Amino acid sequence: MRAIFVVLIILLAACGRQESTQEGAAPQEAPPFTASKTTLPDTDWSSHGLDWGEQRHSGLAQINVETVKDLGLAWSFDMYTQRGVEATPLMVNGTLYVTGSWSMVYALDAINGELKWFYDPEVDRAFLAKGCCDAVNRGVAYSDGKVLVATYDGRLVALNAETGKVIWDVQTTDRNKPYTITGAPRIAKNMVIIGNGGAELGVRGYVSAYDIETGEMVWRFYTVPGNPADGFESKAMDMAAKTWTGEWWKWGGGGTAWDSMVYDPELDLFYIGVGNGSPWNARVRSPEGGDNLFLASIVAVRPDTGEYVWHYQTTPRETWDYTATQHIILADLEIDGKPRKVLMQAPKNGFFYVLDRATGELLSAEIYGVVNWATHVDMETGRPVETANARVFDGKNISLPSNAGAHNWPPMSYNPDTGLVYIPTLVMPVAFLQPIEDQDSKPGGGRWNVGFDRIANVPPPVPNFDEILEGVVSGQLIAWDPVNGEPRWASEPGRPDGGGVLSTAGGIIFQGGKGGRLVSYNAADGDELWSADVQTAVMAPPITYAINGQQYIAIAAGFGGGFAAEGGTVAHAWKVRNRSRVLVYKLGGKHQLPAVVPDTRVMPEPEPVTASSEVVQRGTVVYHRQCEYCHGAGLRTGGVNPDLRWSPAATHDIWQDIVLGGILEARGMVSFSEYVSEEDAEAIRQYVLAEANRLYQREHAEPGGG
Repeated sequence: MRAIFVVLIILLAACGRQESTQEGAAPQEAPPFTASKTTLPDTDWSSHGLDWGEQRHSGLAQINVETVKDLGLAWSFDMYTQRGVEATPLMVNGTLYVTGSWSMVYALDAINGELKWFYDPEVDRAFLAKGCCDAVNRGVAYSDGKVLVATYDGRLVALNAETGKVIWDVQTTDRNKPYTITGAPRIAKNMVIIGNGGAELGVRGYVSAYDIETGEMVWRFYTVPGNPADGFESKAMDMAAKTWTGEWWKWGGGGTAWDSMVYDPELDLFYIGVGNGSPWNARVRSPEGGDNLFLASIVAVRPDTGEYVWHYQTTPRETWDYTATQHIILADLEIDGKPRKVLMQAPKNGFFYVLDRATGELLSAEIYGVVNWATHVDMETGRPVETANARVFDGKNISLPSNAGAHNWPPMSYNPDTGLVYIPTLVMPVAFLQPIEDQDSKPGGGRWNVGFDRIANVPPPVPNFDEILEGVVSGQLIAWDPVNGEPRWASEPGRPDGGGVLSTAGGIIFQGGKGGRLVSYNAADGDELWSADVQTAVMAPPITYAINGQQYIAIAAGFGGGFAAEGGTVAHAWKVRNRSRVLVYKLGGKHQLPAVVPDTRVMPEPEPVTASSEVVQRGTVVYHRQCEYCHGAGLRTGGVNPDLRWSPAATHDIWQDIVLGGILEARGMVSFSEYVSEEDAEAIRQYVLAEANRLYQREHAEPGGG
């Protein structure tokens, strides 16, 4: 079955790359720019998406298509941890505020990188097992002298922007349930608003608003209905419950709003991007059908009260983890000769949506990625027209996009000068398999359970699988015309490591990617203008600001998140080790990063496998059910979590104490005694030894391989 799986992936992904390259599309000409001849005014980046529409487009043009060749590193700052980095920095009044893993906040001098203050919320490392995709954080919010950060363990904290001292600290979640927060808070009027994550582990999603001055909760909007026996919190939940069946509340329901939110001060509406179901598999959570509102939806509420106004569901009866939590952009466009106030999103499902942001009316929905689950969106009903095999989950049928999406959380940008949206896209095929064992068909709050059997995606034991997968999985940057619903240009397909995007009035865009580089492209035609080696992968989006007549480009670099685990099969082969750091560039910058120390580690010879092939196969199954999410499919981790194939003999000696006893809980490796028996823990160890021996033999047969 796995051989068929690999062949199908190769064929489909190859077709996908041809389709998504969009050869022959006419380039969009950018208007001429004029660099300022006067002193460049100081320019902050004080909110998550820069402006209230979160367009991530700056009017600064000192760095432009002509001068970008002279861009150099001004300074760098190494963070104190080495996990994933996904933050959008803020720059306010000469201070750069940036978050790293474990929700730590760094306040740095925006000119020279000197540390002004540091805040550690002291998140219990055991919370790592309660989250989906690493202990990442996407940034802070700023308001009236306060820096606001949401922590991985579910708190919302207000800090003094000058000193970093805590003003207030509130718990927004039930700490006894597997809630986490990785998103950046948003500001609306006198409130700070935050969602949460945890759908894969069995929670019910909601968004909460807090008074900025006091930290008191003002309102809470649940995104999916709870147990009908407890009554519904609002008319919206009563309405939503009619679209669910079975006993969904026992699973939690999901619908976590873990990333994108945006406030429109013109219309006084707050928009929420809602995530996937708990579990993913709709047949399990809602067995008798139903659209399952408000999963995979954009929901508009009143910012003063949280009252529901309208919604649009991108993927009714969502079952592939096609979240609508991806970046939302607000803009004014001329459509069919009429000015429209619009909301734009490129969610995971591969369709680019343009909605009237006042009413939720669908204006357009066109395929921007590689899609085989639906042919188009019916403009009369607003519903996707699914293909015949869309919901065939037999472990062989390939779903595109996969649960990684055609576009994931790295933000896109919109340039009103070119009229284009710049989207970092992905092609990562997947095959889903209906659950085989009972535990995958029953609620299990607190542990990973997506309602599918993940054994369908175990990498086959072929020597060159890393190279095969790297040729299949791909990503590229697409310049999308939202009015005409078509691409204008696309970068060459490559590794799916493209980060978030920044566009500027200088006619350029910046994006991290290409195996550990920060790259600048011409916004009009996609020509690569400049790049710099950052010595690590870059997922987060760059920002730009100006101080003392100098424009700067800043980015928080570092590898991690869900891609480091589930995409680790590709990442492992890249040999790019993570370095979590802040990098700031300016014209004429001369700062140099320290030289990379070569990785000279030699893999120790592993113990021999002592179990039968049946035990090893059982270990393969249990590992991919319980361990894959942190340690990677086929034990390929991407380097953030330990590659268990390299485990020394001392680790194997205390294997049961680690897996069942939880002796490494302080490092995030909690006990799995509730889900894994002693026999299964040993079976996992034997599977690890089998893979370790295979890797060891390969490295000795092919020097430099792996």
